[in-house]
Amino acid sequence: MIPRTIANELKSCSTEYPVVTIFGPRQAGKTVLVQDTFPDKPYYSLEYPDIRMAAELDPRGFLAQAKEGAVLDEIQRLPILLSYIQGIVDQAQSPGMFILTGSHQPDLHQAVSQSLAGRTALLTLLPFSLLELQSFHRQTEAFDLIVKGFFPRLHKDRLNPERFFNSYLQTYIERDVRALINLHDLSRFQQFLTLLAGRIGQLMNYTSLANDIGVSSTTIKNWISVLKASYVVFELPPFFENIRKRVVKSPKLYFTDTGLAAFLLNIRTAEQAARDPLRGSLYENFIILEIMKSILNQGRRPELYFFRDSHGNEIDLLVRQGGSLFPIEIKSAATFSKNFFKGIDYFRQLSPHCHPSGAILYNGEQDFILHDIQVLNLLKHRDKFHPPLI
Repeated sequence: MIPRTIANELKSCSTEYPVVTIFGPRQAGKTVLVQDTFPDKPYYSLEYPDIRMAAELDPRGFLAQAKEGAVLDEIQRLPILLSYIQGIVDQAQSPGMFILTGSHQPDLHQAVSQSLAGRTALLTLLPFSLLELQSFHRQTEAFDLIVKGFFPRLHKDRLNPERFFNSYLQTYIERDVRALINLHDLSRFQQFLTLLAGRIGQLMNYTSLANDIGVSSTTIKNWISVLKASYVVFELPPFFENIRKRVVKSPKLYFTDTGLAAFLLNIRTAEQAARDPLRGSLYENFIILEIMKSILNQGRRPELYFFRDSHGNEIDLLVRQGGSLFPIEIKSAATFSKNFFKGIDYFRQLSPHCHPSGAILYNGEQDFILHDIQVLNLLKHRDKFHPPLI
């Protein structure tokens, strides 16, 4: 097994809270993580119909089997157990009793927060980060990874990405989405997913999507809400606080795995990805995900934004912690240009909260610092990237 960075945070949380809940997309490695971290705990997967039925018919009796706690995998399949777990941990007053995992359920996060408020630590596990992946893939190019994606099984078992994502997509649509929304026209939803992939890094326009697909804006918002709750896509909000200019206030949309986005776009090779008109957007998605994983693996909530004003001045990524904003520009080009500094220089003058340093993450070979801005290729020099806020 490839060691997961979040394992240390998971262990620490289990010494402070009676319950630790790990959210994340399917196939991100949640089951392997919890079983490897807590090998002595009883393990129950609520995906199995017999276990789920036993727990549903007699929740008290089911949980009584594990007097000192257990790992309950895919808790969204039976959220009623959360109320019973609350009673058990309140009585036991012991840390690290229950380890829960969950995915693909819009109301799960709210249910956990309500039933286990103050009793559970919340963590999010996404597919492999660069540091995790590089522990056994030392030499890999950016667009190879963008096309293949970061799901653990793809790399561990050396699976064919096209077959993997075809299966992943069909399983997700047929089992999860149909269970969450009233989906009558499967082909229309598939078209919607493909159009979303084609809008990576663009401002969200619900009306435009609705017109292209032939459904209402309300339906589009509902579908995107389900995809976000299921960890298929995420939105990057704009930053506009204390900015005395006309700024964009619509979010941008990205995928939580670039391999799925590339599959939906019918991009099958690194060469295709490097030539595709969406090359820059896919690379941007790839870098933003890496920053997000770095923060999530520390058990922290990412505060990530972008900035764009009405004149087109833009920063690809702003990372906030406390009162500072760390600016990051993302470029898929392999050749460095001084024009890469333009956005950061502009934002430094505009916002008093801009951190004095920053970063330009591009696809080239040079690695240096200029004007307090670190310039590097994150894939090749991930170990050198230590910004103050990340």
